[in-house]
Amino acid sequence: MKLLRVGPVGAEKPAVLDAQGQLRDLSVLLPELTPALLAPAALQALSGLDLERLPLVTGSPRLGCPIAGIGKIICVGLNYRDHAKESGMEPPAEPVLFLKATSSLSGPNDPIIIPRGSLKTDWEVELGVVIGSTTRYVSRDQAMAHVAGYCLINDVSERAFQLERGGQWDKGKGCDSFSPVGPWLVTRDEVADPGQLALWLDVNGQRKQDGHTSNLIFDVPTLVSYISQFMSLQPGDIISTGTPAGVGLGQKPEPWYLKAGDRVRLGIAGLGEQEQLCVSADSVEAL
Repeated sequence: MKLLRVGPVGAEKPAVLDAQGQLRDLSVLLPELTPALLAPAALQALSGLDLERLPLVTGSPRLGCPIAGIGKIICVGLNYRDHAKESGMEPPAEPVLFLKATSSLSGPNDPIIIPRGSLKTDWEVELGVVIGSTTRYVSRDQAMAHVAGYCLINDVSERAFQLERGGQWDKGKGCDSFSPVGPWLVTRDEVADPGQLALWLDVNGQRKQDGHTSNLIFDVPTLVSYISQFMSLQPGDIISTGTPAGVGLGQKPEPWYLKAGDRVRLGIAGLGEQEQLCVSADSVEAL
C-alpha cells in the first residue's frame, strides 16, 4: 500500500493510492493516519480494503507528511562512502546518529524555507525507514519485522549552522521545513529489498545526486538493530538512512548552496518524487 495525507496544513486527511495511481479517500473509515495504524495487524486490515469502493480524492490537493504524530526523526550521517569522502571525513566504524526536530517536518512539495542568516543551505536525498512496532534491543535478524514501510526524505541541512557554529549538528538540521517527507509511505511488503533502490536529486534541472542504496555502509537491518540498542524505537519514528555523494558541500570546484528561487526535485525508485521551491524565511514571515 501507499498511504498518504492530503489537504491544507493542519487539516490533512488520510488517503491511499490505488493500483491506477488515483487517490482514494480513507477519511470515510479513519479520522487520521496515526502511528498506531502502522502495527502489523492494523496494516494487514488496511491491505484487505477494496480500494475501488472508497471515494476518489478530486482535484490536486496539497500532500502532507504521510503520517501524523511522528515522535522522532533519527538520522544517520556519513552512511555512504562517497559522501564521507566528499565531506572530507573517514567512513565511520559505527553509525553516526543525530536527531532532527519534528517541527522540521513538512509535506513533500512544500517550500524549503531558507533560514535567516543562512548562506549554506544544502540538499540530501535519503531513504526513510518508518517503524511499525516498539523496538528495543532487537537483533539484526529480527529487525525488519519492526519496519512498517519506507518513504522519501530530503534531509535539508544548513552547513554553516551545522559545522561552524559550535556544538552538535542539530542546529543545521532542525530548521522549519528541513524534513520534507513523502509523497507517501510505501508499506514493507511492496519493497522487496531496501538495499536495491536508486535515488537521485536535481537542482534547477541539473542532476546533483545519483546514488543507490546498495552503497549504504550500514544497511537497514543493521541500522534498526543498532539504534535500538541506544533508544527504543516507537511506531511512527523515522530513520533517515544517509545520503550519497553530490550534496552542495561537495560540489567542485567549490561548494554550491541553495538560494531563494531554486527548485529541488528528488526521488527514490518505487517511493515517489518530491519537488520544492526555495523561499526566504523573511518572505514567509511577511505573508
